[in-house]
Amino acid sequence: MELHQRIVSAPVDFGAVRTEFGLASDYPSEAVSEARDAVDAFAGIRVDRREIPLVTIDPPGAMDLDQALALERTPTGFLLYYAIADVAAFVTPDGPLARESLARGQTFYLPDGTVPLHPHELSENRASLLPDQDRAAALWTIELDAQAEPLHATVTRALVRSRARLDYAGVQADADAGRLHPSVAALPEFGRLRIESGLNRGAINLRLPAQSVVRDDEQTGVDHWQLVLEPRTAADDWNEQVSLLTGMCAARIMLDGYNSEHAGLLRTMPPPASAAIESMRRTAAAMGVPWPEGDSAGRVLAGLDPNAPATLVLMSEATSLLRGATYTILDGQAPDTVQHSGIGAPYAHVTAPLRRLADRYATEVCLAYCAKAEVPQWVTDGLSPVVDTMRRSDATANKLERACVDLTESTILAPRVGTDFDATVLREANGTRPAEIFIPTPPVLAKCTGSPSEGAQVTVRLTEADPTTRTVTFAFDETDEL
Repeated sequence: MELHQRIVSAPVDFGAVRTEFGLASDYPSEAVSEARDAVDAFAGIRVDRREIPLVTIDPPGAMDLDQALALERTPTGFLLYYAIADVAAFVTPDGPLARESLARGQTFYLPDGTVPLHPHELSENRASLLPDQDRAAALWTIELDAQAEPLHATVTRALVRSRARLDYAGVQADADAGRLHPSVAALPEFGRLRIESGLNRGAINLRLPAQSVVRDDEQTGVDHWQLVLEPRTAADDWNEQVSLLTGMCAARIMLDGYNSEHAGLLRTMPPPASAAIESMRRTAAAMGVPWPEGDSAGRVLAGLDPNAPATLVLMSEATSLLRGATYTILDGQAPDTVQHSGIGAPYAHVTAPLRRLADRYATEVCLAYCAKAEVPQWVTDGLSPVVDTMRRSDATANKLERACVDLTESTILAPRVGTDFDATVLREANGTRPAEIFIPTPPVLAKCTGSPSEGAQVTVRLTEADPTTRTVTFAFDETDEL
């Protein structure tokens, strides 16, 4: 076996990817002007809640801050304040900004920058929940019991002020050291209870290696890029539960207030096919992973050793359980489903309006229901076009992310064709479908010819790495199997 050298980085130009997907780099000037000059349309009715000690938790350097939270432990449970940027307060219905955001659907992320849903003047300034700034927000207040199950939830327009800007690594370090900011001191307990609640509901949480393309700051004079495994801390999981809880409360508000004259917008996913569950059971049995009677797929996955090869295999298999996510409009007709099977409950997108168009509309529905007011006509009229845009932009975002990773993989590996690598086999070959492998250094998910056994640790040889076609292929020879 030939030991491969450590591969650090390579120069990659993502311009061709931007062109291929038709991503607009500049925002129309009239929309930029609207964003720059916009004033809070609801300033006169906002409740002043600047006394709440909200904080944000985002990746370092992020400026489009959608959410700020303050979580309290109470004698009977928890009290959560969750402020969401009130984007609708700055966007005139059917104005140039509304038309352009409808065309875009969401913010697209590339390694060398973003193609934003809204102009930076709005998403990174006027509407962003930056620290020490008075900001317009849709403020969620959620009361929970001792098991962190929601008892009551409401949302209203409020004036808020974030006290601090935190990041995931810092929150994790503070949690480990016992010095969490008071506004999130209860987050670890809350997060663990909510994760357990999800498992009880049948939620499925995948932990496949998350590839990320990052700039190599040690290189000078030219943009070099690295492939890394995106670190995920327990703090990421705890914070995610805040957003998931709010989305579930939003869905419940819409469903409780829904009738033939009302509207709503849910994020739904059909139950996994029985064949997919049975396939995963067979894979677990083949890998020697126990599946206790009555346990859901999500609970089996949650109990796996994150460093074991079997975990990678089963997580990869479990992606087949989470298919068919879509947006479902509540419009007086009986929907096929109101459930999101991956979450195990009805769910709505309401927590990222700076980056995702659907959240602006779903939030307006919830605000109207909580205020016992009519849902604005621009919302009900806009739901169908918004869903069309979200479906299209979701497909683009998924393809875009894969294209950027594929380009980086093939560029970094191109000089190493013929080199051997250690790999874990995630899926064995099946008919015309080649095997799929994971290589830890550099972190690559790729196709592999030959017939390696699922879950095996093998040596594979790089046979193709073509940046032009963004393809990477490895080959397995039975005589090299470890």
